[in-house]
Amino acid sequence: MTYEPDLQRAPLPSARTLRQRKNVFYQFGRLLALSFKMMRVIMRGHGG
Repeated sequence: MTYEPDLQRAPLPSARTLRQRKNVFYQFGRLLALSFKMMRVIMRGHGG
């Protein structure tokens, strides 16, 4: 038994979402936010 996903009914990203994915500044901001969240988790785990 194989599973074939129905890609015809999958939602497409909006024009805004596509612009955000291509925007270097937006991606850099997301990277900083994610890095900050990870550092908070790591520091809590190390007694900080």
